Amino acid sequence: MAEQINSLEELGSAAGIEAAPEILEEPREPVRDELGRSYATGKRKDAVARVWIKPGSGKVTVNGKELNTYFARPVLQMILRQPFTVAGVEDQFDVMATVKGGGLSGQAGAVKHGISKALQLYDPSLRGALKAAGFLTRDSRVVERKKFGKRKARRSFQFSKR
Repeated sequence: MAEQINSLEELGSAAGIEAAPEILEEPREPVRDELGRSYATGKRKDAVARVWIKPGSGKVTVNGKELNTYFARPVLQMILRQPFTVAGVEDQFDVMATVKGGGLSGQAGAVKHGISKALQLYDPSLRGALKAAGFLTRDSRVVERKKFGKRKARRSFQFSKR
């Protein structure tokens, strides 16, 4: 071992292994339709939301109704605004969403997921902030199915000794 190896390339060549070419990820391109909108599908529990975003004044329409009338609870309205706050683009995009299935809470989560995905498609530079906040990941928690011989998914019938 008189000679000293100074780099990984020298180590690889000494062992007879070729150096792997550098893997460079090309920058993502914005995905927009002919009207300048980005589309994404968001899901949460049983709810599925189809979401279109386009540059505008921050108007949010869900199933043809204003945000305040469809999601009357302030908590649900806050959930919908989270992706814009994290990305730092409040009141810069108009949202048009259609939601089916589930309850109001699941629908709000589905629209939030769809907005996050659509924002990332519209402007790929926002992906890092949205990914770090966990908004691009679909929340996979769903209601557990009822099993036979049980009263609910896991709850048994009341036991009687006699």
